[in-house]
Formats: sequence, C-alpha cells, structure tokens
Amino acid sequence: MRGVSRTSLAEVTDRFNTVARDADAASLGGELFDVVALLDREHSLRRVLADPSVEADRKSRFAADLLEGKVSPTAALLVDDVVRARWSRGADLTDAVERLAVFATVLDEERSGRLDDVEDELFRFDRIVAAEPALRSALTDRSASAEREERLLADLLGTRASAATRRLVGELVTRPRGRNLEVGLEAYSRLVAERRRRLVAVVRSAVPLSERQRARLVSALSSTYGRPVHVNIEVDPEVMGGMSVRIGDEVIDGTVAGRLAEIRKRLAG
Repeated sequence: MRGVSRTSLAEVTDRFNTVARDADAASLGGELFDVVALLDREHSLRRVLADPSVEADRKSRFAADLLEGKVSPTAALLVDDVVRARWSRGADLTDAVERLAVFATVLDEERSGRLDDVEDELFRFDRIVAAEPALRSALTDRSASAEREERLLADLLGTRASAATRRLVGELVTRPRGRNLEVGLEAYSRLVAERRRRLVAVVRSAVPLSERQRARLVSALSSTYGRPVHVNIEVDPEVMGGMSVRIGDEVIDGTVAGRLAEIRKRLAG
C-alpha cells in the first residue's frame, strides 16, 4: 500500500492491538474473514465504503446496519475503524480487514509465544504443495465443494498443525481471493512474522544447515537488516553449492547454479 492507505493501515493496526487484546481469537478471526468475503463479493459495497467523498459517519452507520447481529461488538468496532479510515483504493480497504483477520486468528499463539510454530507450519505446508502437483491441483480445484476441500485439509493437517494454521490454510484454499495458493501462503507468513516484528528469509541450500550455521546466518541477516529475521531453510540439490537468500522481493544469490546462470547470460549477451 502507498500514500494515504499506508498511513490508515498503521492506524487501524494500532487500534487492533488495543481493541482485540482480550478477544476470543478464533471467533474474531472467523468474523473478520467473513467480512472480507462479503467485501470481495459485493463490489459496489466496497466502493462506497472506500469512497473518500462519502462522509465517515455515513459509512460507519451503513457498515453498522449491515453487520448488526451478525458479528461480535469487537469485530464491528474493528470494521468501523477500517471504514472510517481513508483508502487510496477499495482493494486496500478489503486487504486491511484481511490483515486484521490474520492477526486475530493467530492471537492465541501470540499470547502463548507459539507464533514460531505457525510460521514453520505455513512454510512446511507451502513446501509440500510445491512438491506435490497433484495435491496442489486438488486443493485449487474450483469445481470441488468446500466440504471436500475441508476434508482434504483435515486429512493433511489433522493434529499436526495448530488451529490457527489450519484456519489460515483453510481460508486460502476455500476463499483464495484471486491468488494462487503459494502466493497466499507467503503473504500470510509475512503477516505472522510481522506480529513478531521481524522479517522472513527463505534460504535455498544444496545441503541442510547445522544449527550453528543457521544461528550464524540468522545473526548476520538480522545485523544487516536491523531487524530480527526468521529463517526458513529449503534444501534443493539443484543449487549445486552455496546458498541463496530471499527476503521479500530481494534475492541474494550465492549459489553455484546462480553464478553459472549469470556467466551464461553474459556469454549470450
């Protein structure tokens, strides 16, 4: 997000940290995800609520009437904060509600210090999907019923993942919002990391790293970026040697395969 949307996003996030502190995490997350689905489905509603020419009080009353009796007072208050804020695009308003929905979903893990587990579970699930094309096809089959997709996820995750992870993955599978599954998993991983106020680095290496190597890498990256960095390791023999590090859109490629590709590119030029 840019400009006025970025400022509004920071403001509604600050309000979330106050309003949702003692909320029922699972219920609040579910309610906010339902609001996201409503806004995605009703384009005219989203345009009205994001229209800067419409008075904030009017948008607030409209949203309150629409959600009355359907969500908890906490969810209604958070949505009110979002619709009163100013947004550059209607999509930014919906993305802000989704952001709060993710934050609410992981509240219990945050309270108990288990956000690391959610990050790791999302990453592992992403790797499983990437390695199994047939599974990916089954999860992204839009002709499949929601019940079938939920059963498949239950078989895959079962008790091996936290309730928060199961809910987040379920949202991405049943209501992808136009994203492919891998993009959605990465987006949610970044939001979970943000609750820890740290960055996520995806490291590709030809061989597994020892705990000492991992700790040194975390220390070096944290020092470089000036923020804590959570490292996910992806073992990939195709890199041949060395490692590559991706943080957001930035890639540091120190692999043999990467260097060979660069040499071939220069020779071709």
